[in-house]
Amino acid sequence: MIYTYTDFIDPLVLACRICVIAVVVIHVLLTKRDVGASIGWIGVTVLMPFTGGILYSMFGINRVRRRARRMIGLHPWHSRTMTSRWRRGEEGRFAPLAEMVSKLTQRPLLAGNLVTPLHDGDSAYPQMLEAIGNARNTVLLCSYIFRSDDIGHKFCNALIAAHQRGAQVRVLVDGVGSGYFHCGIARILERAGVPVGRFMHSMLPWRMPFINMRDHKKILVVDGRIGFMGGLNIGEENLTALHPTHPVSDTHFRIAGPVIHQLSEAFARDWTFTTGEELTADIFFPEQQSHGDSLTRIVTAGPDSDLEKIEYTMLQAISMARHSVRLMTPYFLPDDRFLTELALAALRGIEVDIVVPRHSNHIIIDWARSANLPRFLDSGCRVWQAKPPFNHSKLMVVDRHWSFVGSSNLDVRSLRLNFEINLEAYDDALAATIDDFIAKHRHERLTHHDLDRRRLPIKLRDAFARLLLPYL
Repeated sequence: MIYTYTDFIDPLVLACRICVIAVVVIHVLLTKRDVGASIGWIGVTVLMPFTGGILYSMFGINRVRRRARRMIGLHPWHSRTMTSRWRRGEEGRFAPLAEMVSKLTQRPLLAGNLVTPLHDGDSAYPQMLEAIGNARNTVLLCSYIFRSDDIGHKFCNALIAAHQRGAQVRVLVDGVGSGYFHCGIARILERAGVPVGRFMHSMLPWRMPFINMRDHKKILVVDGRIGFMGGLNIGEENLTALHPTHPVSDTHFRIAGPVIHQLSEAFARDWTFTTGEELTADIFFPEQQSHGDSLTRIVTAGPDSDLEKIEYTMLQAISMARHSVRLMTPYFLPDDRFLTELALAALRGIEVDIVVPRHSNHIIIDWARSANLPRFLDSGCRVWQAKPPFNHSKLMVVDRHWSFVGSSNLDVRSLRLNFEINLEAYDDALAATIDDFIAKHRHERLTHHDLDRRRLPIKLRDAFARLLLPYL
């Protein structure tokens, strides 16, 4: 009997397919929490074993979380931020929320802080540049987008000057947001000797899985005493007074007080993760003084040990609401958990206001949002559109007492994939200021009639875009 090549190769291929399917199925069953994602990965691998196996190895395995777990507890400054003499507890009705977030984040609520809202680059950039210009010891800067334009070069010049004065300067930019193939800012700073890290950046094909996990944080800490954080990137589009072609309005926050330690800690974690360098010197974590009356805390989230912490904080805050919930976000594509919590709040009589831009800078997200909004309107939530310019602010206020601000959008990408940073504050004055700002942008109320009168092709387009919700 004569055996051909195919007589041997076919059983071998079949055996390889079975092995790939078995490995993927076992890994999915042991590591995946989301049932839908588990079924999807198993289905793709069973139908296309080799293609599915390759895709799962690239995009389905959370190597970031595994690496983060190895790093937990290795940071020498962690106990310093946990044992602060400024630790306080929230009193009154929001005390359970404060206690829950303490356990969730393993960060204490700190007293003695001053949080000042800054709107647009027109007001924020001059203060940030002045702070860098006066830096004596340290400058820590993290930005998702850091453009190589006129304002970007002003920041570069200020950072280089601080470095030449002897300050310890560290700059962290996202490996995609600030340019994947070419990052002009990194090149300028590196030539001047300023240490620069590009978060999860690599041109190697086997590193491509990380392209979906971005550092979306915006942090500036100067001399360990002056801090800035929020939603503002560094680019000319944020200077609305100059009337750029595509203006972006945004909200940033200037911070002073003990919570600066937590802001510095958040930067230090990402810097160590990216470069391997530990920021251990005391100059990065100096003693703090009281600057105000705000009880505040930093909350970080990402596909690592901080998975979903920002979303859990928001969900718990909504459940505590008795009067009002105000939300302002550039992209509104939350998951079903968020939908349910907001719907229940509206059904029990809470005023739920959601403010989104009339048009964002991502048209597919706008399409998907239109298909997703009827479920919120059905429950009694009020959805408003803000007129141009495009507002990139990420703000949340509950009962004009609790505020939650920062870099996180209300979409699956921000809540599950991106590395984000928010600030929670228990402060009536600050909450009232932010609440009034959100209310001022309730320009056009969106109703069922507005959505129903879309033509059929538009409805089909929007419904198809909504299927991409987990990836937008």
